[in-house]
Amino acid sequence: MSSRASKAEHIRRIMQAEGDAVGENTRGFNQGRYESVGDLEDYENLKSEARAIKEDAIERLPELIDQLTETVEENGGTVYIADDAEDANQYVAEVCAEKDAGRVIKSKSMTSEEIDVNEYLEADGRDVVETDLGEWVLQVADEAPSHIVAPAIHKSREEIAKLFNEYFEPEEELETAEELTMFARAKLGELIQDADVGMTGANFLTADSGTMALVTSEGNARKTVTVPDTHIAVAGVEKVIPSVEDLEPFIQLIGRSGTGQDITSYISLFTPPVKSPTVDFDDGATPITEGDDDRDFHLVLIDNGRMAMREDDELRETLYCIRCSACSNTCANFQAVGGHAFGGETYSGGIATGWEAGVHGLDSAAEFNDLCTGCSRCTEACPVEIDIPWINTVVRDRVNSGKDPNMEFLVDGLTPDTETDGPDLQKRLFGNFETLAKMGTMFAPLSNWAANSTPAKYALQKVAGVDSRRDFPAFQRTTLVEWFNDRQSPTIQDPEARVVLYADLYTNHMLVERGKAAVRLLEALGVEVELPKVPGSGRAPLSQGMIETATTKAGKVSAALSPYLDDGYDVVVIEPSDLAMFRGDYERMLPEDDFEALADRSYEILEYAYGLVANGADVDALRTAADGETVAYHSHCQQRTMGLEEYTLALLDRADYEVTTSDVECCGMAGSFGYKEQYYELSMDVGENLGEQLREADTDHVIASGTSCTDQIEDLLRDAPMHPVQLLDPAR
Repeated sequence: MSSRASKAEHIRRIMQAEGDAVGENTRGFNQGRYESVGDLEDYENLKSEARAIKEDAIERLPELIDQLTETVEENGGTVYIADDAEDANQYVAEVCAEKDAGRVIKSKSMTSEEIDVNEYLEADGRDVVETDLGEWVLQVADEAPSHIVAPAIHKSREEIAKLFNEYFEPEEELETAEELTMFARAKLGELIQDADVGMTGANFLTADSGTMALVTSEGNARKTVTVPDTHIAVAGVEKVIPSVEDLEPFIQLIGRSGTGQDITSYISLFTPPVKSPTVDFDDGATPITEGDDDRDFHLVLIDNGRMAMREDDELRETLYCIRCSACSNTCANFQAVGGHAFGGETYSGGIATGWEAGVHGLDSAAEFNDLCTGCSRCTEACPVEIDIPWINTVVRDRVNSGKDPNMEFLVDGLTPDTETDGPDLQKRLFGNFETLAKMGTMFAPLSNWAANSTPAKYALQKVAGVDSRRDFPAFQRTTLVEWFNDRQSPTIQDPEARVVLYADLYTNHMLVERGKAAVRLLEALGVEVELPKVPGSGRAPLSQGMIETATTKAGKVSAALSPYLDDGYDVVVIEPSDLAMFRGDYERMLPEDDFEALADRSYEILEYAYGLVANGADVDALRTAADGETVAYHSHCQQRTMGLEEYTLALLDRADYEVTTSDVECCGMAGSFGYKEQYYELSMDVGENLGEQLREADTDHVIASGTSCTDQIEDLLRDAPMHPVQLLDPAR
């Protein structure tokens, strides 16, 4: 079995076994996030405030670690800075040995998962017990977490009941959630009573007071801290923030972002060693207040690659992560498979690529990095504004660089990218779509017949992993630019504006009719249109982690459009993923002035058209709705991230269409992702959520904004949707 087929099989098994439970729970968390943050008037400001605190903390990290160390030691605790997992585990084991600890209870520590401290202590003869319910379930089941805040998210109540009944053999079989919870509560209570050492993580550590914040859904973290007389806190160095006052925005955001709760069930602030007396459960006579308050506290701050990440301009943002899981919950692919497919040795979800690359290495990150499609929905969801897709792209680029491409002579002979090494044939094929598009147009319609023939599909799947179950869109013999240049242009007196319509690769070579509709729409609204030949945006190579090639293309696009920008033209873009390049990704690829000139003057076409209508252009110049004409609309993921969906909806409303919108985060196609053999079934599984909504809407038309969405919806419904500009095309 090839590696691609093996990966497809792994994903298929995970989808079948865990997909329903993961999907139901993550979508529930995600919807809760929308509702909870929707109640915050200052949500965006809170995010920016949290971001600023983390930026400052990571910038001053060595200074803050010194301050925290001094503070904790003044409070009576001990701080140990561990270089790596082995160093941290040795220290923890020594503390446990000094205490002659038979049992160690744990709560709330993803970092301890990172260093495998359970296995280390168990090999040393300690009984280690997870006290958070989800972690305990997985400890009993001997499974790895599937989610960073809801580790057993992949298990249904029925599965947990079966596990408990078989493992513990209770007198009466457990069935309901209440029965399971009460059983776990009683069992864990017994185990906690006999614990010698308590180990926790920390969501945040404040340098000014030595205070640690624990945000949990259960109360066992408090028991872990206060029942045994020895407390070990294990946390990454990035958890340090300057002051207690800095906790405020994070407390507001973390529960809302992760589980959709306005505030989590337990927010515990400890300044250890805590002063409360320990409890002797065998002594029922002595009041608790008269117990012994002599406690030991050890704070183990772990580097394990983090200080190197701090020095890495591309991975540093990963350290801003507060591990809320919003990036997982909003990710359409994660919703389908969870962390057992979309995760590495410890971390899962969108931000996990950065963590795994930083603390475990590129090999671990490479296992799942391609499951990030760059749709960018996580960017909007992240409470500290981390550009997670960019981190994934950088890691993909680094993973590519470590590979020896198969059939290099063939790759280098056919693909004109500027990558010096690395990307395999599949990635170079999709990353060089511009070359394929030019060749497809040059030889159309023969190229369309050949590409969709059975022998060609078989060969493409065998050699490059292009799934044969997908049909390729048809290349057009006449490009949009050629049509525009050959036509008799209308004379527009006193134009409202002058624009360059950017002929993206898909519109120019395949979806030419939507390009024609866009030209007619703009001209109907009084706009003078130019349609020059401009290179591809670089989106295709960027999606494959080919940053060098994408940067080269960004420079060419900027050079081609700069004369028009200098002459006062606006740039109007049909494909949202290309606009996302102009407004976002190009900031990392172009000189600052060139980026700002293009970003400030680039618009999505419906955004631009709505602006014209809002400023007096006649909407009746467009194709308005007949009485009761209905539309089901799916907005492109990057269009939503840029906050542009509202303009399309507003313009359709002005044109009297009755619109039903989809609420799925992504269609599942995501450029070339859905064409890849190893991801085809996942892509269709994700897309089916959209398909169901569109079928249930039962409208006169289905419209979609992006090329990927169009392709996916056509495969789902067996009927090609229109772009909104085609719906509004005055010539329709």
